[in-house]
Amino acid sequence: MDEESGSARNDCEERRTGSDVDMRAGSRGVTTVEVTRSDHLRKEDPELNEILSRPQDVEEVRAKLFDLLFRREQELLSERCAMDDLERANALQCIRVLKNIFSGRSERMTGHSAVATLLSIVRGGGAVEVERRAFFTDISNIAKGSLGRSDICPDEAPSFLAYGGREGARIRSDYLDRLGQRCEEKIGSYRTGLEPEIVEVRKRNRDMILDVLGGTEDDWNDHRWHQRNALLDLDQVSALVDLTEEEAAAIDLAVNHHLPFGITPYYLSLFDPEPSGRWDHAVRAQVIPPLSYVRGVLESRRNGGASLDFMKEGDTSPVDLVTRRYPMIAILKPYNTCAQICVYCQRNWEIGGVSCPDATASDDSIDGALDWFEDHPVVSEVLVTGGDPALLDDDKLSSLLRRLSDIEHIARIRIGTRLPVVLPMRFTDEFVDSIGRFHVPPEKDLCMVTHFEHTYEVTPEAVAAVQKFRMQGIAVYNQQVFTFENSRKFETAALRLLLKQVGVDPYYTFNTKGKTETNWYRVPIARILQERKEEARLLPGLSRTDEPVFNIPALGKNHLRSWQNHDLITISPQGERVYEFHPWEKNITTASTYMYTDVPILDYLLRLRERGEDPEEYRSIWYYF
Repeated sequence: MDEESGSARNDCEERRTGSDVDMRAGSRGVTTVEVTRSDHLRKEDPELNEILSRPQDVEEVRAKLFDLLFRREQELLSERCAMDDLERANALQCIRVLKNIFSGRSERMTGHSAVATLLSIVRGGGAVEVERRAFFTDISNIAKGSLGRSDICPDEAPSFLAYGGREGARIRSDYLDRLGQRCEEKIGSYRTGLEPEIVEVRKRNRDMILDVLGGTEDDWNDHRWHQRNALLDLDQVSALVDLTEEEAAAIDLAVNHHLPFGITPYYLSLFDPEPSGRWDHAVRAQVIPPLSYVRGVLESRRNGGASLDFMKEGDTSPVDLVTRRYPMIAILKPYNTCAQICVYCQRNWEIGGVSCPDATASDDSIDGALDWFEDHPVVSEVLVTGGDPALLDDDKLSSLLRRLSDIEHIARIRIGTRLPVVLPMRFTDEFVDSIGRFHVPPEKDLCMVTHFEHTYEVTPEAVAAVQKFRMQGIAVYNQQVFTFENSRKFETAALRLLLKQVGVDPYYTFNTKGKTETNWYRVPIARILQERKEEARLLPGLSRTDEPVFNIPALGKNHLRSWQNHDLITISPQGERVYEFHPWEKNITTASTYMYTDVPILDYLLRLRERGEDPEEYRSIWYYF
């Protein structure tokens, strides 16, 4: 590229200074965290700034912007281009995204005009309004990337192939040692529920809980005692653990408005004695709703509650208890509650209170659902979920599994349960033996699918439950929801490694559902893509068998790593990236696309900084689309 349009820098370690950006220094330079002044583009991308500064209408500006992007793309594809290969590849992606963002189609599809918003900011001059900084920061970084100036240069790897043979191999091995050591340092910074010190703390918690509730050690090992003594209101919880003022207010508001809430005594024992949330943040966040969540659900309820069925299961249920989104597998929901309530569960809109007496579906409903499976021979796999079906009586669950196994074309039964995490004492030898009888490979495969969210949930009791299934030859898989509470650098990698060691195979990493009331938990799509590329990729292959997915309401899962399945098409004035998701059936049959509004990357980075993280470590997040 010529000098005017911005050439690639030879030294990606060059540092920037200036009063228009809130910056954080790091070992590899400085990365932009928040762009605060409208003249920022004049220095970073003067040609783009010049177009936006001219007295032209939106359509004239749009045409000039596309001319600029076509010229930049042409330069990157020409034989003259000598840009660093990594920067060049990233620049081409940034140009593709900017074309989407500036397109008239995107404006029509989303109702947002990125061009008009940019014009307003640049022509307004001075400080960027706080509510538009996330937008301007994101656009500025993508524009910088289109010039090959993303500053994402990794540590320089040695040119070991230039040496060849044993000497080159040793140079490469030494470099990989350094890379692995940095990875291990981050993973080691997250505590687990298997550490002797943590085990002892939780034993003391257990003794205190038993003392307050009047239980014995035998009671503690009886899942029925935990179900009877589930903590269902603020008084019960606050009598056993210290809460912050906001936690207490949220619980009280939720219970008083009959929102599902409940915690097992066992899971409560995983809380740290002090409410700092330093180590148990993910545990607390799993069951204690943020105030914003409670208020959001109540607002949705006042508006009719339509948005609460975010996944539109009501529109994909051919008969009672059955949900179907794919050709060869369907969901069966025979039990309508759980041992405790996960705050952001996609089915909170329909499940009853903790262990409510009418949670078990009627015999007629179950018969009708089983008849449906019998009548659909193409469905060879069933996911038994709910609620948590592992709470069914032993005989009831065995009877259900027997009837499913008797259907000739059902080859695999999955049981979806979070009890290994929240109530591991449910898995007695007798219970595991009773359901293990239905694992008869190769004709019938029975497996367990559970939800560990954090290393702090992995306890000796949970490991013992998993091993009982493994001894029966039953595979155990994990589906993790990627939330703010497990999204720090290598935090999810730490969970993958630990789960694989204790006998659980990572299966899915779910992008957090886009329900507005769960914004507190949500993480930008760019972060889950960054995590997969820069952290999971460093782990041994058997520990990163999970796939990052996005669940499209009513349609099903899309693999986030595949650009064929989604496009970033614009950024809202508030900095929310808006994606167009193509259904999983793409290239198989015609189906409508789905528009998804993400949470702003800048907001996420600023929240991380409040938690003590250095945004510099996440510097490449802007370039994951």
